Amino acid sequence: MTGFAAYLVFFLIIALTYSIVVMGLNLQWGFTGLFNAGVVGFFAVGAYGTAVLIGPERAGAIGGFGLPFPIGVLGGAALAALAALIVGLATLRLREEYLAIATFGIAISIQLIALNFEALTGGAMGLISLPRPMLDVFSSPAHYNLFYLGVVAILALVVYLALERAVTSPWGRVLKAVREDETAARSLGKNPVLIRLQSFVLGCTLIGFAGGLYVGFIGYVSPLDFLPILTFQIWAMLIVGGSGNNRGAIAGAIGVWGLWTMSGLLISQVLPVQFQSQGGAIQVILIGLLIVLTLLFRPRGLIGERETVSKHAGPR
Repeated sequence: MTGFAAYLVFFLIIALTYSIVVMGLNLQWGFTGLFNAGVVGFFAVGAYGTAVLIGPERAGAIGGFGLPFPIGVLGGAALAALAALIVGLATLRLREEYLAIATFGIAISIQLIALNFEALTGGAMGLISLPRPMLDVFSSPAHYNLFYLGVVAILALVVYLALERAVTSPWGRVLKAVREDETAARSLGKNPVLIRLQSFVLGCTLIGFAGGLYVGFIGYVSPLDFLPILTFQIWAMLIVGGSGNNRGAIAGAIGVWGLWTMSGLLISQVLPVQFQSQGGAIQVILIGLLIVLTLLFRPRGLIGERETVSKHAGPR
């Protein structure tokens, strides 16, 4: 496998992993109108939960259960769901910017816990030497990466099909009704708080599940993987791709991650060494510019919500 092909495989694994995160956020924002600014926190819960469950035993540390990877990643998703349930019960009566502030604060708190709770998370050093599923079956890293790409692609497709089925069901129509007119939905006998809680927990479960997939591929996890900039990237993916459409979520994840990685590579090649530390700021500026251009020329995103679906449709 050539160097470019190997990098393309690596790129697609990360991009498709993020596409699951974006689809989870899309369920919350695109279909229900929940402004979750704490995406990275639930991604971290899923990642660390998986790492603790599958990792080797460490002296004087919590965890190291050595469980099979499928159990570990499902366990990490379950922990993210539990965290979302607790957070949702406490915050989902808040509206718009107040919910965003609350979830952002929670994400920062989770990142600080990961940084300081060394017995569980390894602190600033993180958790290393995590087992990668079925690594010993393959003769080379390139073959293993192709296998893992297939796994992530299949799982992303399953998530996409399941969400498409969910959002076109009567439950999905209720989500949109709550998003558009909560009072009208309540008048039809629906419980908006319960509907928002269901959407929030399910979306965070998918985000946590993606965190487990990320750990399974990288084999390492640390607090530096979950800085607030990741929430910015995930939201950029959804805005550019188009909220209210899961195909847009996938396209946005691949497109924005492609711009981020390619610009980083270009910056590292072009900028003098003394200015390399400012390269990250240039990447953020480029993503911000992309968001502005999208809002100006494609307000619905590259693949926005389908026009055939009425945004004012109530539950049947």
